[in-house]
Amino acid sequence: MTDRSLTFASGPHRLVGTVTRPLRDGAVPAVLIVGGSGPLDRDGNHKRARLDISRQIATALRDAGLASLRYDKRGVGDSDGSFLATGMHDNADDVRAALTALREQPGTDLDRVFLLGHSEGAILATAVLASGSSAAGAILLSPTARPGSGVLRWQAEKVAADLPTPVRTLLRLFRVDLTAKIARNHARLMATTEDVARLGGVRVNARWFREFMTYDPTGDLTRLTIPTLAVAGGKDLQAPPQDLHTIAALLGDRVETLLIDDLSHILRSQPATPTMRTYRRDLTRPVDRRVLTAVIDWIHRH
Repeated sequence: MTDRSLTFASGPHRLVGTVTRPLRDGAVPAVLIVGGSGPLDRDGNHKRARLDISRQIATALRDAGLASLRYDKRGVGDSDGSFLATGMHDNADDVRAALTALREQPGTDLDRVFLLGHSEGAILATAVLASGSSAAGAILLSPTARPGSGVLRWQAEKVAADLPTPVRTLLRLFRVDLTAKIARNHARLMATTEDVARLGGVRVNARWFREFMTYDPTGDLTRLTIPTLAVAGGKDLQAPPQDLHTIAALLGDRVETLLIDDLSHILRSQPATPTMRTYRRDLTRPVDRRVLTAVIDWIHRH
């Protein structure tokens, strides 16, 4: 059996995940897999979208002789707590707890424990490793290298441009500036003080947004002293692919960067014009093999 459930504590919270191991004896390298933003379970799935990113990465690692741990976020799946009341710094605490739990598992090669994060997971991996947690290397998939407020502004511009033509026409007709409207919503969230707030009648995790918008990863990136792999997609509409150049400049010879021109944020190829409107169809295909191969080859080399 290569999969087994693991329960571990993060402060007062009980988190549950899956340890995946290859069918071999002895200590093996291990990878902590940290998923992206939103209420994702250990496999990287949202109740409205089966992304399956973390599970597919874990399977590829197992087939390459590597162990891994992935876990349900707070308030998701089998983990307790409230997702909406959880801040970004809480998520970083959970990464630290998971890293400790992975190290404590029998058969983990303690000298070869890696931290892999996708999207928000890449930000959390950077923050955790820069604050003193140790690892043999960091793998950042769809990373960013600008304050969260800047990421959200960039996303807003991409979302506005990605709308169907009839919708854009209606917005112009009614003189609705979608980018400005999104910016006003972000300003409202920054003005809140509670963990959970209502925005347009919908409850949102306001504390997470405040912490994300004010966090600038560039300082923590410069503090990364371990080997790092950063992979970005040229068709990403949620993490600016040009931030890969910033990461390369900040880390110098400590980082290896890879830009896959036709890769989207969900780690699938998207040969045509970049758009989020094909995500549902794109998710019927597996995570791009070029990403998995790059990750596995890099780990074996380090």
